[in-house]
Amino acid sequence: MDIALSDRVRAIKPSPTLVVSSRAAELRAEGHDIVSLGAGEPDFDTPPHIKEAAKKAIDEGFTKYTVVDGIPELKDAIIAKLRRDSDLAYERKQILVSCGAKHSIFNAFEALLSPGDEAIIPAPYWVSYPDMVLLCDGKPVIVEAGIETGFKMTPAQLEAAITPRTRLLMLNSPSNPTGVCYTRAELEALGEVLLRHPGVVVVSDDIYELISWGDEPFCNIVTACPDLYERAVVINGVSKAYAMTGWRIGYSAAPEAITNAMKKVQGQSTSCATSVSQVAATAALEGDHQCVRDMVAIFKERHDYVVERLNRGNGVRCLPAQGAFYAFPDVRGALESMPDVPDDVGLAERLLVDAGVALVPGSAFGAPGYLRLSYATSMENLTKALDRMDTVFGVS
Repeated sequence: MDIALSDRVRAIKPSPTLVVSSRAAELRAEGHDIVSLGAGEPDFDTPPHIKEAAKKAIDEGFTKYTVVDGIPELKDAIIAKLRRDSDLAYERKQILVSCGAKHSIFNAFEALLSPGDEAIIPAPYWVSYPDMVLLCDGKPVIVEAGIETGFKMTPAQLEAAITPRTRLLMLNSPSNPTGVCYTRAELEALGEVLLRHPGVVVVSDDIYELISWGDEPFCNIVTACPDLYERAVVINGVSKAYAMTGWRIGYSAAPEAITNAMKKVQGQSTSCATSVSQVAATAALEGDHQCVRDMVAIFKERHDYVVERLNRGNGVRCLPAQGAFYAFPDVRGALESMPDVPDDVGLAERLLVDAGVALVPGSAFGAPGYLRLSYATSMENLTKALDRMDTVFGVS
């Protein structure tokens, strides 16, 4: 039977990170020893006080639907967090709790984009941004920001990308896949451009905010440029910083009109986020953050080791990051010495088949000639993987 699928769904691609995970699983099933550096998921367990809060909620029967936009206790915890960490003031009616930060971003795109509207996305980008724009019948406008600019879009690039059809700018700092953070001064400069174009909304994906170790504290673009408050959507969640990926809680903070539009989208798709997970997220945001600081210290130790090892490789160049748990080495020099490997996709396949290391080619993030490695795994696994990668790259 020949089923006609929508043009919308045929325009998008499967998630490349999930494809890599699936390919690695296939090789493991065949008996191969594969070290996976593809997943963007902390390898730590959810902290005990968060799990205990969820258990208590279950025991007390808090297992029914909640209101669509989130329980008041969680909203208040989010408001307090945004005030404490970013000096941003919001009310309950401006907060929407969703099924992960990814869901929050999709809600924002659905609420803001009409057919043909343009969304500016700096590359390298998280793999889902362009395809989510396409699902909303929008047009992704990719701005290339490679290693030469420190993986950051410049104000001149932003200005050049804006057209009368531009509806939003997508920002992610600290970044997946590069781990770089915009400084306050850099965000202020981007904000000055946006202030000249009042029809452009900025969507700030801050999911890696607490996993950062730069020379200056994390800064949100709305904190850096308060005049953008009325046309900004701040996205965050508990998945990464609290090792709660499976709990699926994200949230957004935005002007009331945008939040109401996003709430309508969510009300006709998923409805509320999981009740028990909302209680757990409240405990995460309100609880002692020493557990987060301990995880970040380990991520920083791994980062230092991985970056140093990668930079030993022939034709490999890796910038240090300021957050998240990814390294994004430039392997274009290595490819020049491998005439039988056509591109970063082919190199990722060689590393998987010949070295038993699964990682994601940079093309998936809009950056051909790079690779993304996740160091959200043990030092033992990282050492094994990098030793194996040395057999492919050689050591300078």
